[in-house]
Amino acid sequence: MNKLILYLLLLMTACTVPTPDLEQRKQEVRDAEKAFNDLAAKEGIRTAFVQFADSSAVMLRGNQLIRGKEAIDAYYSNQTLRDVHLSWSPDFVDVAASGDLGYTYGPYSFSAVDTAGQSIESRGYFHTVWRRQSDGSWKFVWD
Repeated sequence: MNKLILYLLLLMTACTVPTPDLEQRKQEVRDAEKAFNDLAAKEGIRTAFVQFADSSAVMLRGNQLIRGKEAIDAYYSNQTLRDVHLSWSPDFVDVAASGDLGYTYGPYSFSAVDTAGQSIESRGYFHTVWRRQSDGSWKFVWD
């Protein structure tokens, strides 16, 4: 009987999944958000949004839902704006207890020039939901 109890305890220990370090995962999400912003500043928003989008990502732009990485690429490839500048930084970062989903929100600033030469400026708050990938990287699933 004692051997059976010991065996069951060992089996239960072997089957447990380690609990993720949630503070580390929050930092990973914060780092992903910063890298996303930095890539947008350096190489443009199309490159950044395509690179950081999960294959099933959804974006809300105006009243339009843009579904999937290919649709995100098409959306940004059809933009006629020039001198586009977009920057953001999260005020808040959190992750699920499972450590595989996270979300951020904070202020953003956008400016561009339209085809008529008119300046466009927008400020507000963004909200992004992130999913941890099998390689440990983070991609957004909602923006």
